[in-house]
Amino acid sequence: MSTITEAPGTTATRRVGLVGWGAIGQVVGNALAEGRVPGAELVGIVDNRTLTGLPAQQLAFEQALESCDLIVEAAGQSVVREWGERVLAAGVDLMVCSSGALTDAALAERLRTTGPGRVYFTGGAVGGLDLLQAVRGLGPLTTVRLTTTKLPRTLLQPWMDPELTERLERAEGPVEVMRGTACDVPAKFPKSTNVAASVALAVGDPRAVEVVVMADPAAVLTRHVIEAEGTHGSYRFEVNHRPDPVNPATSQVVPHAVLRSLDAVLGRSGMVL
Repeated sequence: MSTITEAPGTTATRRVGLVGWGAIGQVVGNALAEGRVPGAELVGIVDNRTLTGLPAQQLAFEQALESCDLIVEAAGQSVVREWGERVLAAGVDLMVCSSGALTDAALAERLRTTGPGRVYFTGGAVGGLDLLQAVRGLGPLTTVRLTTTKLPRTLLQPWMDPELTERLERAEGPVEVMRGTACDVPAKFPKSTNVAASVALAVGDPRAVEVVVMADPAAVLTRHVIEAEGTHGSYRFEVNHRPDPVNPATSQVVPHAVLRSLDAVLGRSGMVL
């Protein structure tokens, strides 16, 4: 049975396949190829485009399943939905960067019960998830709220009506774009709200997490504020990240969070887990 976890695995060398060669994949892939993650060998890269100058061979999906024992997804929620179960059923572990896909309760359950491969997720652009997981042992949190603030252009979506689109394009100050739970918001912003899903996974219930998406033309840094409260205490975490210059919808720190998660999975010593 697979588990969604951040616990370290074995220290043996892992043959890693990387899905996606975008802003996240390039940083992760080059670090793996340069040997900056002890115990990991980059075997190949899966991407639906024809690429050149890669640090490892480009593989088809089926080739990656045959030659890798760990797949790192850095290509979007659709990859998790379409390939996740096939990866696990092949006995290959899967590290999910696009954790927004896991707010689909049916998909998350299928991934939990498919094996023998295991599922890992990375917290990405937000911290405090380990503490939220820990306080669950004291009892349920009564309120959890995530407020994410980004540049308006990074939040534009095809489903938006003309009025909302114009408000974002002409925004001179903060605009509330959407308010809902972690069940529905990540699906509306598949490239911008994976943090909401990560918080939901840590809390244990996507429906318990209120998500507020804000657009602000002054948001030079992307801001995520987590506020949680229960009978046992109250908690507040705020992070402000510089957007990735290649893909402003994601934060510059995300690929480094992936590399840190790989270190944890590989059981690197001396780490705070």
